[in-house]
Amino acid sequence: MTIATPAPRPFRLGKLALLLSTAALTPVAAQAQDAEAPAQEESTSALDTINEILVTGTKTKDAENVQDVPLAVTAFNAGTLEAFKIRDISGLSFQAPSVSLDQVGTSRGTANFSVRGLGINSSIPSIDPTVGVFVDGVYLGINGGVVFDLFDLDSVEVLRGPQGVLFGRNVTGGAVVINTGNPTEDFRGKFRAAVDGPALDNGRGGPNYTVSGVISGPIVEDVLLFKLGAYYNKDEGYFRNLAADTIPTLSRNHGKAETKILRGALEARLGGLTLLGKLDYFESDGDGPSAQNRGFFDRNSYDLAIDNPGSYANEIWTGSLTATMDIGAGTLTNVFGWRKYDATTDGDIDATPRFLFHSTTETAQEQFSNELRYAISTESGLDLTFGGFWFDQNLAYTERRQLPLASPLQFFGGGAQDHEVLGVFANAQYEIIDSLSIIAGIRWNQETKDAAVTYVRPRTACSVVDGTCPTSGRNSLIPNENNGFTDRVRFRNVSPKLGLQYEFGDSQIYGHWSRGFRSGGYNFRITNANAFEQIALAPGGTLAFDEEKVDTYEVGGKFQTADGVFTFNAAAYITKIDNMQREVNQSSPTAGVAQSIFNTANASINGIEAEMRLRATDALILTANIGVIDAEYTEILFDISADGQINGRDLALSMPRVPPVTVGAGLIHELELGNSNILTRVNYQYRDTAAYTDDNFGWLNDIHQLEANVTWNTPIEGLSFSVYGRNLLDQVQEGGDTQVPFGGPLSTGLRQPFADRPAAGTFSPLLRGRNVGIEALFEF
Repeated sequence: MTIATPAPRPFRLGKLALLLSTAALTPVAAQAQDAEAPAQEESTSALDTINEILVTGTKTKDAENVQDVPLAVTAFNAGTLEAFKIRDISGLSFQAPSVSLDQVGTSRGTANFSVRGLGINSSIPSIDPTVGVFVDGVYLGINGGVVFDLFDLDSVEVLRGPQGVLFGRNVTGGAVVINTGNPTEDFRGKFRAAVDGPALDNGRGGPNYTVSGVISGPIVEDVLLFKLGAYYNKDEGYFRNLAADTIPTLSRNHGKAETKILRGALEARLGGLTLLGKLDYFESDGDGPSAQNRGFFDRNSYDLAIDNPGSYANEIWTGSLTATMDIGAGTLTNVFGWRKYDATTDGDIDATPRFLFHSTTETAQEQFSNELRYAISTESGLDLTFGGFWFDQNLAYTERRQLPLASPLQFFGGGAQDHEVLGVFANAQYEIIDSLSIIAGIRWNQETKDAAVTYVRPRTACSVVDGTCPTSGRNSLIPNENNGFTDRVRFRNVSPKLGLQYEFGDSQIYGHWSRGFRSGGYNFRITNANAFEQIALAPGGTLAFDEEKVDTYEVGGKFQTADGVFTFNAAAYITKIDNMQREVNQSSPTAGVAQSIFNTANASINGIEAEMRLRATDALILTANIGVIDAEYTEILFDISADGQINGRDLALSMPRVPPVTVGAGLIHELELGNSNILTRVNYQYRDTAAYTDDNFGWLNDIHQLEANVTWNTPIEGLSFSVYGRNLLDQVQEGGDTQVPFGGPLSTGLRQPFADRPAAGTFSPLLRGRNVGIEALFEF
């Protein structure tokens, strides 16, 4: 049914003005010289020039300057990533407006990315993202294993807004493009050692050690090049588990982890053909989620007490082979990708010192993909890219729940899925008259999911991964109430884009309309005893939830002075969402948490964002950014508030993971000391409070994120030492805030949105607080 559009919400001018006045005096991101530049070259000041940053996400014949791209992009080259000591992709969450690259916390390394208010909050592996992640051109098919340690990167690009034409489905919020380091023509290396941990003797955890090394160079000059890298991290645990004070078998430190990465690359130049192969092995294991129950502890503290330290273990193989050949006026590129992901988790979901709700999971995924494209650039002003894409994925997931007080039996269930995607696409930009270009693109996509789902219910032990869990007959519209169902769904859609770009001097203005789709599919975590209360029949009579459609209308400008001293980029957008797809989390006395997936509403998101960079003096660069979002539901399709009816109360709810304001500013300063120098970099970013659950009973804290580092480039060529700090204001950040029926002395018993104290309890996995460290780096 359709509900009247609610009245516009008042804009919080007072709060924004205060934040802007603060940002004007507080530092954020800036550029540094390319960390991959050969160390033997003549030393120059890091601030002598502002490096040109090239982006590959547009898939044109040649990489483009970020200032020339008619698209909202925040890009980081190797030098910038080094400047901010980025160690995992979530470290970029506080470097760009309207971007949250967070992990959910339930399952370590699982991404819950959000861009421009489009995001998810789920660890269910069958739930597709709104922000796609691509590593060396290969799409990562699930959110698991995305937010882990990174090293040896050439660049990271965050493309905001739907990217359906070039990247396909599941990029309605945007795309994160990660490019790892390539082999080099000359022999060089980089070795790093660092230690960091909790600061100011705050009673938390222990040290965190990291060492890594990369060597690269020619095997046969100009014919065969290589690169080898290794990374090791040992984290002794950031948090203190207060339950260890009364349970002597528990470790005092929690959050321990050990990570190993091995990486290799070969590049063969065979006449006009170039082959680049990369292989990455990743292994990580450690404690389960460091979860806080806010029925027991204040949400602005780091206090937690759990009887089950839990665990996680991940093993990931990732490989790619990229072939390029210049043919005529263009370049033919083929990117083949493979990824194998195996993971287990064990978590204390009640987040109390008692055994009330524990859960273990097992995930097995393997994917293959191939993209073939041809990109040309002509003297007549035409840039054209067209090609085809294939993706195939096998996914299986088993979940076990233990709720000894709710049932004498354990819960088992999950799901398995065969998943295939086919797509063809074309994107063009043509200069119709001097300085004015038309942009047009289109993609046809077909996606097929063949699934077998077993309800997570009390039953004898079984494993979906091993194929021992029961389901019911294929394509049955009456699934077995106790077991589950098998079903098949196919989606076909067309994603168009149309726009204009006008260039003048070193600046441009642009506008475009683009459409994207987020995949429909199946819920692998169905707990409700009545199957019909949790499964919404999608169009076509399947047991899947339907796909989500997103239309964005964007206008923007990128302005730069001729000398490059001042840069200002801004964009405004209107996003219309049909069939918004949400995982509705609700506390359940029988299953702990009920997680159902529905197409809940239609919605509108309006926003503005801007980024600025100024070289104030020869020794100082200043930057600033801001993002403002206004999001509201326009039509309600499901009882989001869970009060038994669809009405104005549903319309009045805040959309999850939409911070109304993000704002920041920053600097990089160079101090010359004769034959050495000191580089000081500081970064501040504010992110507003946001809802976490759809009913608004769970929410995410606002964050004032302050980071800084000081690097001394010593007189010894290639040797530097750094002191750095993250989250220096010690702001409490959570991966989620899920309501559970296990409360404590701070529980109120009253269900009310955005309350400091929950009605019962919460499962709120904590992320690291204040952290300081030192690092030594040697390059040759």
